[in-house]
Amino acid sequence: MTPLRLGTRGSPLALWQARFVESRLAPLADLRAVELVLIETHGDRDQASALSAMGGFGVFTKAIQNALLDRRADVAVHSLKDLPTLPTDGLELTAVPPRGPTGDAFVSRKHRQFDDLPRGATVGTSSLRRRAQLLNRRPDLSLIELRGNVDTRLRKLDEQTLDAIILAEAGLVRLGLADRVTEVLDPDWMLPAVGQGAIGLECRSDDAASRHLAEGLNDPNTWARVTAERAMLAALGGGCLVPIGATSRMEDGVLTVRGAVLSQDGKRRITATHTGPAATPLAVGQELAALLLGYGAGEILETDAKRGELLG
Repeated sequence: MTPLRLGTRGSPLALWQARFVESRLAPLADLRAVELVLIETHGDRDQASALSAMGGFGVFTKAIQNALLDRRADVAVHSLKDLPTLPTDGLELTAVPPRGPTGDAFVSRKHRQFDDLPRGATVGTSSLRRRAQLLNRRPDLSLIELRGNVDTRLRKLDEQTLDAIILAEAGLVRLGLADRVTEVLDPDWMLPAVGQGAIGLECRSDDAASRHLAEGLNDPNTWARVTAERAMLAALGGGCLVPIGATSRMEDGVLTVRGAVLSQDGKRRITATHTGPAATPLAVGQELAALLLGYGAGEILETDAKRGELLG
């Protein structure tokens, strides 16, 4: 019988995620073997450019989606925060397994916590969202672009004698590097990326057998939360040039989502929180976006969109 093929990037973290999915799909696949199909993405090939200068949408996912469409893979395994909210014809987000940690980790060998950073400290990150929120809280910081896999960025922390770097907590935990987390930054001011800590499983719309298998891994709680977060992002029209963060929780059938939109320089920050039934996460996310726009996020989005056109 033809094996079930999981399309994945080849980075250590991507392979961890793919093997996590493989271990849980194998018992559901009956007599079908499960194998990994390694795919190099644009973001993997170009390790020098800033992510915001690479076109933004799908730099870590488009090549895997193409493998699905070309029938070289049956299920794509994505870091959900990398998957654009704009749907791709012929594909659908089918399932989201239970979410991992959602926070952003402060990693330093020099300082015990973020608030200990001296004036003008040098901090590395590749994320516009993190940069904007760092500058909003500490405009004195010197921020540098930091690309590469988790191990590469940890090595650069030492080699470049940086004061600190900011990484996703989930990646460090999944790679057995939780001991490198100096502090998990407070989500009240450092809101995670939409979908951070979640794995997205994408399938061809016409592949009922693969979709059925992937659906067996779906976690309803995680699905509701990321659906609301992604609905907020989609309604705002945010892309790689707009720093947007979100955090969510679900309790007793009630879904609460908090979102933030910032200018790239961190000088402007709009936040809002919205609560609604967990059974209607799409509406909760869209209503949160409307609140943010009503509070003035539209002006930030328009300004940064124009900046993106100039850069492009």
